[in-house]
Amino acid sequence: MLSLEINPALPWWLLSGIGLLVLLVLAYGIIVRAPSAWSRVIFLTIGFIALLNPTVIRQERAYLSDVVAVLVDESLSQSATGRLAQVAGISEGLQEWLLEEDDLDVRLSIIRDPDRQDGTFIAGALSEMFSDVPTDRIAGAFVITDGQIHDDPSDFMHINYPLNFLLTGDPEKNDRHLVIEEAPSYAIVGDESIIRVRVAGDAKAGAIVPVTVSINGQRVIESSAPSDTPIEIPIIFDKEGVSAVELQIDEGEQELTLENNRVLLAINAVRSRLSVMLVSGAPGPGLRSVRNLLKADPAVDLVHFTVLRPPNKQDLTPVDELSLIPFPSDELFSVRLREFDLIIFDRYHRRGIFPASYLNNIADYVVDGGAILDIAGPSFVTPLSLAASPLGKILPARPTGEVLEQAFAPTVSERGNRHPVTNDLKSLGETAANSTWGRWFRLFDSEVNRGEVLLTGVGDRPLLVLDRIGEGRVAQLLSDHSWLWARGYEGGGPQQVLMRRLVHWLMKQPDLEENSLAVEVDNKKLKLVRRSLDGVTGPVTMIGPDGVSQEIFLAADKPGLDTAIKDVSEAGIYRLEHNDFQTIAIVGETKVRELADVRATQNFVEPLAAASGGSVTWFEAGGLPSITRGSRSKISDLEGSVGLIRNDQYEVTGLNKVAMLPGLALLCMLLMSAIWSWRQEGQKVAS
Repeated sequence: MLSLEINPALPWWLLSGIGLLVLLVLAYGIIVRAPSAWSRVIFLTIGFIALLNPTVIRQERAYLSDVVAVLVDESLSQSATGRLAQVAGISEGLQEWLLEEDDLDVRLSIIRDPDRQDGTFIAGALSEMFSDVPTDRIAGAFVITDGQIHDDPSDFMHINYPLNFLLTGDPEKNDRHLVIEEAPSYAIVGDESIIRVRVAGDAKAGAIVPVTVSINGQRVIESSAPSDTPIEIPIIFDKEGVSAVELQIDEGEQELTLENNRVLLAINAVRSRLSVMLVSGAPGPGLRSVRNLLKADPAVDLVHFTVLRPPNKQDLTPVDELSLIPFPSDELFSVRLREFDLIIFDRYHRRGIFPASYLNNIADYVVDGGAILDIAGPSFVTPLSLAASPLGKILPARPTGEVLEQAFAPTVSERGNRHPVTNDLKSLGETAANSTWGRWFRLFDSEVNRGEVLLTGVGDRPLLVLDRIGEGRVAQLLSDHSWLWARGYEGGGPQQVLMRRLVHWLMKQPDLEENSLAVEVDNKKLKLVRRSLDGVTGPVTMIGPDGVSQEIFLAADKPGLDTAIKDVSEAGIYRLEHNDFQTIAIVGETKVRELADVRATQNFVEPLAAASGGSVTWFEAGGLPSITRGSRSKISDLEGSVGLIRNDQYEVTGLNKVAMLPGLALLCMLLMSAIWSWRQEGQKVAS
C-alpha cells in the first residue's frame, strides 16, 4: 500500500509566500508576453516542490485472522433425548472444516448444566467468547442446538455478525409433557389453592390423560386432563412449611423423555392471621402483660373480654347508665367457637357465664384440634376453678387446694431442657451481673395427671405443664406472677420469649414441635434436625431422587436435639424417615425449564438468524452444509449455503519511506529549466 507524505523544509507561511511569488511571475509573464515566462515558472515550481520534500510511504502489512465461535449445546434437553452423539458428530466435522482455513481463529465453548440451571442461554455465552475480540474481526458464530433456547430476544440486539444455527433432532417427533401454566408460591393453610396445568405434545389431540398429585410423597388427588386443554387442580395444605407438590402424567404414545412427565413444585404454606380469644376474670398486671404481647404480634387477631358482670345479674341499675355489655357467650362458644385458633383463660373463675354445654363445646373444640392456655389465678384452688368444670377432663393438672405464697425462681425441668419451648430459656436470662431469673411469689400447687412439666417452682412443684389431647393442645401456667419478669423485677426474665413460644406451640408452629424430623437445605448440603423428648436411636433413612436408600447417623447436639449434615450430588426430592417421622428436602430447581419441552424446533432461533444475516440448517446424515466466506453483502444473499464474513483486517508491521524526487533529479531539473529560460532570454536579445 502506497501513500504520499509531505515533509516541508520551510515553514508553511514562507512556502505560501514562495507559491504566491510563482503565481505573480506567471501572471506578469503572461501580461508582458515574456518569452521565458513559462520556463521561469517551471523553474520556480520545481524549486517549490523540492521545498515541499514529498515522500512516498510504503506500508508493510500482516493480515489478521477472523474469529469464529462454535457454541455446542449439551444441556439437559439434548442429553435427556439422546442427541449428544449427533451433537458430537456435527461439532467434530465443523471444527475440522474451520481449522483447514488458515486465516480463521476457531473458539469452542460447550453449554452444560450439571446443576440443572434454569435454561440454555446463548447470548451471554457468545458475548463471553468474543469479549476480547474487536467487532471488525468477528466472522460469525455456529450454534449447535436443538432450538430450545431461553434467551430474551433483546439480548441479541448487540450482535452484528451472522448466527448460523445447526439444529439436531427430528422436528417431526412429539413428546408428551406436563406444562404448569400457573402455580402459587405461597398458600394459606386450610384454604384451597389452584394449580393450572396443561398436557402438551401429545400426538393425539384431545386424548384424556390421567394426572396424579402428591404432597410430600402422599398421593392426594387423581384427576384427568384432555390433551392441550388447561385444567385447574385444587389442593389444600393442612400444615405450615414448604411442601413438595408432585404432578405426574402417564407415558404417551410418543416420548422423547419421561423426565418432563413429572413436575415438582415447592409451595410454602403459611397460616393466615391467627385468631386468639382472651377471656380474663379480672384486670391486673399479668393480664396487661399477656394482652400487650398478643397485640404486638402482627400475625394475631385478638378478641379480648374481661368478664365482670354476669348476663343474668338483676339489679336496679338503669340500662342507660350501664357502661358494660353482657358477655356474648352464646355467639362465641356455640356459633363462632371453631373460628378461633387459641382460647386463653387468664385468672378466670366460673361466674355463671358459661353453662356446662358451652364448656363441653370448648372441650370438644380442643380434642378436634383447638388449643387452650389456662393462666391460673386464686380461684384455681376453689370450687369455681375451671378444673372443676367439664374442662377438667382436658386439663393435665388438677389443684390440690394449696396456695404457696413464697419467693421462688422458676426452674427449667429436665424435660424442659429438651422441649423447644423452654430448652434454651436459661441462657436468655444470664447476664454478667445476674445468672438467675427474677423471683415470683405465688404458685398454685397441683397434681399432674399427664403431659410434660417444663418449668417448676417451689420444691420442684409444677409451674408450666403442656399436653396434647386428641388433635389439640393444652397448656397450664400455675402462677399469675409472670408479669414480674416483664417489669424487670430482680433482673426480670424471658417472659415475652416464653409466652410467645408457648402461644405458637399451642397454634402448632412447626419449628416448636418437641418430637419432629426436619431438614434444612443449603445448596447441596442437607442439615438434618431430629427433636425428641425421649432420645433418638437408630439412623435416619434417606431415599434420593434415584430411589437409592442411605442411612444417616445422627449426633447429639444438645438435650433433645440430634443433628447430622449430609452432602448430596443430585438435584430433586430427598425423602427422610426416622421411626414414625417423615420429611422431604428439595434440592436444586423445582421447575427445570430445560426439561419443560425437549422437542427439536426452529421457532425460537429462526428470527435470530434472519435478523443477524445468518442461517438455520437441520443436520442430516449426509454431512454439513456448504460454507461460504465473503463480504457481508455477499453472504447476505446466499441460498443453500452458510456464510461467514471475510473482514480482511490487518496490522501495519513497518513503513518504508522513499523521496518522490531524489536530490540529483531535482538538481538536473532545476539546471535544465534554468538553461531553457536562459536560452529563451538570449534568443529575444538576439532578435
